[in-house]
Amino acid sequence: MLVGIRLFLFILCIMSVTSSFAETFPNWHAMDKQTLDRSYNNSLAVPESKQMFDNWVTESKAFRAAHPEHLDIAYGPSAREKLDLFVAAPHAPTLIFIHGGFWQMRSKDDFAFIAKPYVEAGVNVVMVGYPLAPQATMTDIVAASKRAITYVKNHLSDWQGDTSHVVVSGWSSGGHLTAEVMSDPIITAAVPLSGIYDLEPLLGSYINAKLKLTQKEVRSYSPQFDTPRKNLPIYVFVGGAELSEMRRQSYDYGQKLHDLHQPGFFKELPGKNHYTILADMIDKKGKIFQTILSVLRSQ
Repeated sequence: MLVGIRLFLFILCIMSVTSSFAETFPNWHAMDKQTLDRSYNNSLAVPESKQMFDNWVTESKAFRAAHPEHLDIAYGPSAREKLDLFVAAPHAPTLIFIHGGFWQMRSKDDFAFIAKPYVEAGVNVVMVGYPLAPQATMTDIVAASKRAITYVKNHLSDWQGDTSHVVVSGWSSGGHLTAEVMSDPIITAAVPLSGIYDLEPLLGSYINAKLKLTQKEVRSYSPQFDTPRKNLPIYVFVGGAELSEMRRQSYDYGQKLHDLHQPGFFKELPGKNHYTILADMIDKKGKIFQTILSVLRSQ
């Protein structure tokens, strides 16, 4: 089993490297505000995204209703600093998921649908909520996300979870927060999806109307400018049909990790947009699902 897992990751790594880092993107510095806004407006680029999100919410409500045992566990002082725990089995590995919404929308409750296939596969899942802008600053949001990881670390044994196999993943702004929290030693691998790793382009975009990023926060909380924990495997995914700026963000971050000889890989999924990439995360035959499961089952 272990040989098979390592072979899967090796083959996927080779496939990813050979298809990556050979593309140039439009220079965001040269974009006017209207163009920059469009370059980060994922819902506008995918008209069916509202229907997809409505479906996610419906599925998530049903899953939470079926698993009410460990919902809304407070890990910090603010109202949104809560997490949900979905237990698969004693001594199971754990996936921590951080939701998206440009740090100003959505909640952990909306993304519980992601937990279902992992619990079925024998993986405990923690869904992390966090405070949102404009009530919270980026500094507040990152600090809360780190508190969530610390809480999981301090209580995983109480939940009879396997403390040696913990993967953190997140989508969109949750991909950014994944990169911000993955330095915690409890994390054995990180899988950011369609994340934003350089916050500077957002300063002049519509996103910053509520987020109110400062230059100091851009420098402090842009993973593109950080050095990740040595030897931490990081698997960066993005959809091949996403907006060019979203693809560039993941491409540049993947290139940085490649240059640092960081374990893991960058992988662009052909045909996936900013929303359908999550279908790959919950598809038991999907590359994202298989990568996460392989890491959690490795030794």
